[in-house]
Amino acid sequence: MKKKKYAVVIATYGEVEKLTLRNLWPSSRRIVKVITRQIVKVPKLLIYFIADYRSTRHYIDWRLHNYESTLVETNRIQTGLIASRLRKSDHPVFSSVDVEIKEAYYFVPPYLEDTLEELRETYDGVVVVPMIPVESAFSCGVACQMISDVYADKRFEKVRVLNKLWQDPELHRIYIDYLFQRVDRGYILKGSKTGLVLVIHGTLVRDRAGNPPRVFTGLDETSAFFEAIKKRITSDPRNVFHEIRQGCMNHSAGGQWTDDTIEKALEEFRADGYDSVVMFPYGFFADNSETEYEAQTLLDKSSIAYKQYIRCINGSPDFAGWLSGRIVAELNTLNNLQNTFESLECCKTNAS
Repeated sequence: MKKKKYAVVIATYGEVEKLTLRNLWPSSRRIVKVITRQIVKVPKLLIYFIADYRSTRHYIDWRLHNYESTLVETNRIQTGLIASRLRKSDHPVFSSVDVEIKEAYYFVPPYLEDTLEELRETYDGVVVVPMIPVESAFSCGVACQMISDVYADKRFEKVRVLNKLWQDPELHRIYIDYLFQRVDRGYILKGSKTGLVLVIHGTLVRDRAGNPPRVFTGLDETSAFFEAIKKRITSDPRNVFHEIRQGCMNHSAGGQWTDDTIEKALEEFRADGYDSVVMFPYGFFADNSETEYEAQTLLDKSSIAYKQYIRCINGSPDFAGWLSGRIVAELNTLNNLQNTFESLECCKTNAS
């Protein structure tokens, strides 16, 4: 029997690797079109103005501080690690399907929708892996919309999307082990009270009219994820933290965003007499300008004496192994679904 041909697409936002205005302009325009317009009505004529202003601001700021994003490079490393794990897998699904691993991005090339267009005619199925733990219209919702646009009524037959990763206890275990392995106890424990800021992307709570947002924001999921990780940390015998606070990274447009910001967490720790703080961006699978630049800058500027930034899970082998396992399970589900569809079609044909 001929094997099916599947693709696994490791997808994330994407940020420009080479910092130039020419690279930033198209990226910012796509962000405004795809994300900002979901929460704020933006006239078409303003899209270019807003995006180009955003590009110029980032270019000047990043250039002055010698910052270049590592997001795409990290996603590429993660894609390679996952590909290696899948090649070594002895799961029975690989006796019926051949799998190719690809990287794609929402806001920089190779664009996810272009990749899906290429795969639609030549691959029997696709598993899309949005590289962020908590779903919302602004994260995996972007991927889902692109899938719907490209595959239309074939979407449920041809495509699976990994979701609800934040709920997996195995991810929680990997996170906790990763965190405690990297805490610099010799330095951090010089302080008398040590706090932990868990950084995640904030979300819209109410629109500008004071109403609940019309799009799915993942607010409840964000809170539940924080509580689950906090509980695992506080109950772990390796725990060195006296208090754990959530630090959300918010935008300014659209209305009221989550209250528990990084700035608030750091200020409360300072006011409560904490002289040692660790920051870990658990809400991101890869470091990016929001984590390794904006969040870390806020930590560096804090007056707290002892500070440590722990990078995102990034190229962790344990993380790659876990995610590969989730992908294999999704490949198997897709194969089983397609076999069921094919059996039903065969039955219909025979009956007629």
